[in-house]
Order: sequence, then C-alpha cells, then structure tokens
Amino acid sequence: MLTVMARSLVIKVTAGADAPERCAQAFTVAATAVAAGVDVSLWLTGEASWFTLPGRAAEFQLPHSAPLPDLLDAVLAGGRVTLCTQCAARRDIGQEDVIEGVRIAGAAVFVEESLTDGAQALVY
Repeated sequence: MLTVMARSLVIKVTAGADAPERCAQAFTVAATAVAAGVDVSLWLTGEASWFTLPGRAAEFQLPHSAPLPDLLDAVLAGGRVTLCTQCAARRDIGQEDVIEGVRIAGAAVFVEESLTDGAQALVY
C-alpha cells in the first residue's frame, strides 16, 4: 500500500497595491491550492498587511484578475490567514481591527509552519 504524505503550502505575500501583479498571483495561488484540497497558510506581510482590514481588499484593482475579496474569502474558508506581528505593530493594527478569521502571529510560527514535513513555502 502506498502512503502519500500530506502536503501543505505556506505562502508569504509582501506585495500589496504597490506591486499588484505579484500580490494577485499570491492570492490566486493560495485560493487555487485551497480549492484543490491543499492545507494552505497565507501570510500577509509588508504592504499586503492592509488587506486584513475590513473593506481594504475591495479597493484592490487589477484587470483580468479575480477579485481580491473573493480570493481572500476562499482562503479564509478553507485555510489560514495570518498577519505578521511586526507588520501589524508598524501599522497600528490590532487583533480587534482585522477581519474575522485572521490571526496575528510572528516569525517563529512562520518558521514552524514552513519547516513542517511535507510543507512547501513560497514568497511573493
């Protein structure tokens, strides 16, 4: 009998409206992986941190890209979304400010998730 190791995907996105194609690609890959049944952990850092606030994803525009709120909702529904602790602090974002389902965690958690057996980490 062949045993298949469970795979997980950890995606860190550092880009926001400042690099819209890179940002949209990260969210698209995360949502696609969730739809395929992969265990996904999406980390929002740098300029992507702003998308943890209510309504901010709806402000993002990129022609020929799926709407960012839809992609974010898909990841929230089937995976995990994390806001970097330091990024949150630099932007005065607290747990009470973020949309439901977003957690705030630091580098130690990112490293732990990235080094889990069967994990693949991507950074955008």
